[in-house]
Amino acid sequence: MEPSVVFFSGLTASDVWFLTEAAFRTLLISVLSISMGTAIGIFCGWLLYEGKIFATLTLAPILDVFRSVPLIIQLVLFYNMAPILGLNLDPFASGTVILTIYTAALVANVARGGFEAVGLPIRRAARSLGMTYFQDLRYVVLPIGGRAVFPAWIGVALGVMKDSALVSVLGYVELLKASQILITRTQQPFVVLAIAGAFYFALSYPVSRYAAKLEKRWAQ
Repeated sequence: MEPSVVFFSGLTASDVWFLTEAAFRTLLISVLSISMGTAIGIFCGWLLYEGKIFATLTLAPILDVFRSVPLIIQLVLFYNMAPILGLNLDPFASGTVILTIYTAALVANVARGGFEAVGLPIRRAARSLGMTYFQDLRYVVLPIGGRAVFPAWIGVALGVMKDSALVSVLGYVELLKASQILITRTQQPFVVLAIAGAFYFALSYPVSRYAAKLEKRWAQ
């Protein structure tokens, strides 16, 4: 009697480790994109706040494009156009670039709201104390405005972390792509997706809890 051929196997410890490595990749591309995108977004928000009409006519429409066009379309277009532009980028690099720009576009409006949250009387008082324009920004506007828009920024950061799953369409093996690979092999979608969901929760929950602690500390 010939032995039966097994096409699918159950989930093993190595598969869970495979998902763990994919979770670290998700964390890596998220941290890089959120960090760089936040820095660029704050700068763009400052330009929108100070530039008034000029920034509204030039920078704002560009940011609107990245906010309005679905992220998956941006990823696919950039990844396929990069070689035409002479850029030899792998899926990780392409995904990081687009996620960074996408984050910057979202953070720009949040940052502008933070600048606008600091009233002119406070800024005039800072300048009357002898502060320069950039000292006023660093010691008055950023601390006060940052606290005002911190919850909104946390929402953007958590959203980008979940949106990083779309980089899987480029072939980057992050958490969602790893889950798809294991589902195809094991035919255990419920178990695999439950583990992947637990990893996403483990990545997101500490951020939201730490943010809540900071907000409570600032409120005191």
